[in-house]
Order: sequence, then C-alpha cells, then structure tokens
Amino acid sequence: MKLQSLQRIFSVAVSLGTVAALATLAVNGQPQASGKKQTKAKQTQVKVTTMATGLWHPWSLAFLPNGDMLVTERNGKLRLVHDNVLDPEPISGLMPVHSVRLSGFMEVLPHPKFAENHWLYFTYTKDVEPKDQVATTLARGRLDGKKIVDLKDLLICDSWAGDGGSGARLAWGKDGMLYMTTGASNGNAAQEGTSLRGKILRLTDEGKPAPGNPFAGKAGYKAEIYTMGHRNSLGLALNPTTGDLWSNENGPYGGDEVNILKPGANYGWPKVSFGRDYSGPQITNFAEGVTLPVVFWAPSIAPSGMMFYTGDRFPEWKGNLFVGAMLGGAAQGYPHLERLVFDQNWDETGRQALLVDMKQRVRDVRQGPDGLVYVITDEENGSLLRLEPGQ
Repeated sequence: MKLQSLQRIFSVAVSLGTVAALATLAVNGQPQASGKKQTKAKQTQVKVTTMATGLWHPWSLAFLPNGDMLVTERNGKLRLVHDNVLDPEPISGLMPVHSVRLSGFMEVLPHPKFAENHWLYFTYTKDVEPKDQVATTLARGRLDGKKIVDLKDLLICDSWAGDGGSGARLAWGKDGMLYMTTGASNGNAAQEGTSLRGKILRLTDEGKPAPGNPFAGKAGYKAEIYTMGHRNSLGLALNPTTGDLWSNENGPYGGDEVNILKPGANYGWPKVSFGRDYSGPQITNFAEGVTLPVVFWAPSIAPSGMMFYTGDRFPEWKGNLFVGAMLGGAAQGYPHLERLVFDQNWDETGRQALLVDMKQRVRDVRQGPDGLVYVITDEENGSLLRLEPGQ
C-alpha cells in the first residue's frame, strides 16, 4: 500500500474521531505494504508447563551455554534456573536499582563468548543526582558461581525526573555489536540528538560508541545513536533471515508498533504516532523523513519481549515473530503471547493469540536451545512457562 493510500486511510480514521477506527480501516490493525488481505494464522495447539512461580515482576529471560536460565526480577534480583528448577536464593553481587512502578532491573544478556569470559550485561534504572532524578543504565559483570563480580556501569543515559519510558532491551547484532533500546515516553528527548533517550544505541561490548555509527562526528548528536524517535521499545530481536534488527514500541493510547531498524532512521516519536495523546488529541500520522512501522496495533496490546522462532519443534512457526502482550488489544480481550506470520516479502499475513486463558501479562519470550518456547509473566506472582507441541 502506498504512502498516499495510508494517509487517506488514517485521515478518514481521524475524522471519525476514534482510535478503534484505525483497526477497522486497516486490515486487522495493520497497514499492508503489499495490499494483501491478512488472514487468521493456523491455530497451533500447545502444551503449557509451569516451571516456576513466585517471581516478582520478572522482566527478562536468558539462556546460558550449559542450558541454565537466568531471570531478572524488577526489584533487583537475578534468579538462576538449573535443571529446570528455580534456585530459591538470588545470585548475589548486583547493583541497587530504582524499582518504582515500571522502573527497576530489566534486561540480562550473556556475551556471545560467555563460555570463555562469563560476562553478563544488564540494564536497570539508576538513582542519580540531583535528588529524584533517574537514568537508564547499562552495566556488565562476570558470573562466578552464584555471584556477580567485576560489576561496572558501562553507560549511564541522561537523567530525568519520573519513572516512565525507562524500558531498555539488549540484543547482539549480526555485526557483533551490542544494541540497546532507551525510552522517552514524555517530552521531546526522542528527537534530540544530544540525548540518549528515545533511541536505539549501537555499542561495542565495552559500552562505547560502535565504529561506523550513523551520527558519529555529526554536531549536535551523540555518537552512540543508531536510530531515533522511539517512545518506549520493550522488544528487540534479530531477524535471522535478513540480518536486520526489529524493535517493538509502546504507543501512547493506541499505536503500538514493530519497526525494522535502519541506521540513521527516525521513527517519529513524539511528533508522529498511529495513537492518540492520553489527553485525547490525535497525533500526526505522517511526516517527511519518518520511517513507518511494519506492524501496528490499535487498540494497544502493550508489546514487550520479542523473538523470531528458528527451531524444529514447531515447524509451522519457523520465521514467525512472537511478541509478549501486556494488554488484550482489539480482539483477544486479555494479555497474551502474540504470534505474527509473514510471507517471503515480510508482509504480515496472519496472527495467533496464545496463552489468552491465563490472563497474565507476558513480559518476555525466548527460544530455548531445545527448540521449545519459554515465557515469563509480569505479575507479583510471576511464572516461568514452557511451551511444547500439543496434541
């Protein structure tokens, strides 16, 4: 679908005065670049096993080379799952975190050479001066048994007052660089080159600006910036087929989206969004030089952790994108795990909502080394779940 056609669709939706109209006028809430009709994905049956409960708002899940799992809890704890059993004692040696509302301990990501160096990377919300200011922070430490040693902050973003827009995911790119999302729900930081907030950053494994970054040496821009104009990106995944990194983003009131990240691209926030401002007014849908999403939702599903499936246990899922949903969206009614199907041109062709009956916020989703799918739910009594092929 051409840009002009999308503009006409959204101008009609705006005139109707409702975000819900966006989902009606687009195909299942998704602008189709090819104009193909979107269909409901084949509904795969799954068996769900609860591996652990009692996790306090778990945020991130990671696998180690030996098959162990690490899970972060938002209040600053790092938990170990060994032989499919949750260790009752948290891993020691972590930093204090600002755990208020949605802020706190977020991502854990092993170094690609973890088996050799035991490095783990963390993102968290840090209390900074002056008083009542916080900053999204990247840290690194070595896992030594059941403790973290040599812990060090590698990057501290510019601070702000409040707890919104602090989400920070990490992913290793095909180029071996470390990519980090930073949020900026309010204000204009996402459009300011002097701010690291509301951006995707491209870093070395030491947390420094990566060579070849698009804004390096450009006056008025931080050298760490890879893309800008993001609101609050809570999912980041490498597309194993194309080598591109994809991120998802929470819109304000409607307008959640998935973007394909291109160096130097601007994704529009806060000037452009398919959602509404919380106070009611429609936000401009288009602007010159703004890169459009490949997927969006209206009403919101509050997307979080995200992955592409590459395993053999679910052959029909190969190449599908999985997104944690912390809200129900237009059709599902409850939080769930959303499966998105694409054709060879990466135009979306279908969706499936999984885990709807659990009615729990899905915070992260990862493929295990066994080809199964693992999920954590963001609740005060959060769970670690394993998805296997059903009957």
